[in-house]
Amino acid sequence: MTNESSKGQNTSAEETLRQRSFIELAQALTAQKSNTLGRPLTYCLTTFGCQMNEKQSEAVAGIMDEIGYHRQDNEEADVVIYNTCTVRENANLKVYGRLGHLHSLKDHNPDMKIILFGCMMQEQHVVDKIKKSYPFVNLVFGTHNIFKYAELFYEMLQSEQQIVDIWEGTDQIVEDLPTERNYTFKSGVNIMFGCNNFCTYCIVPYVRGRERSRLPLCLSCQSRLKKCLLKRNICLRWRTA
Repeated sequence: MTNESSKGQNTSAEETLRQRSFIELAQALTAQKSNTLGRPLTYCLTTFGCQMNEKQSEAVAGIMDEIGYHRQDNEEADVVIYNTCTVRENANLKVYGRLGHLHSLKDHNPDMKIILFGCMMQEQHVVDKIKKSYPFVNLVFGTHNIFKYAELFYEMLQSEQQIVDIWEGTDQIVEDLPTERNYTFKSGVNIMFGCNNFCTYCIVPYVRGRERSRLPLCLSCQSRLKKCLLKRNICLRWRTA
């Protein structure tokens, strides 16, 4: 399954409700399997790269927790998730190397699910290689549709086929989905996504798309905590009314 854009999208509020319905559906499947196995289901989430990737991993972790999975550091888990980075070729090679290790783990546990997402998955040659050389990977998606994670995860639980859902871009920002903070004393707050600068050395506009800003009201709701404003540009001017 591959999507090329976000045409025909819902409003943010509608999409939030839609994704929460998929969380509930996934909860039911997870509870059923957990009861069958007689133990909680587990996931291992590894993040490669920048602060933005760390922030998006918090969103995925929040959804996994809400669905009913328990996080662990050991990759001998029911679900293994890599949030990938492609700023250098070595970052790609590191992921390919670790997929070889996961393949051996999956040979011993065929029910293990493997999920890849993030900047690396926005490169077509990478997706082609995953399809050809790593068919045991269950779910592949990029940076533009992370808000669909609950829906994609639910589809993966019901499918024996590899699911690939890569968007070329989006102007949609979906708020109020679960998130799991890495720290109790600080938090990153996105004020925008993407970048329009196209600096010679930077891949960000190509893998994260054009600039999309969050609504001031959404920002103010998160600004009660001490925070680090995540923005790609070095200079940031904040004007208040």
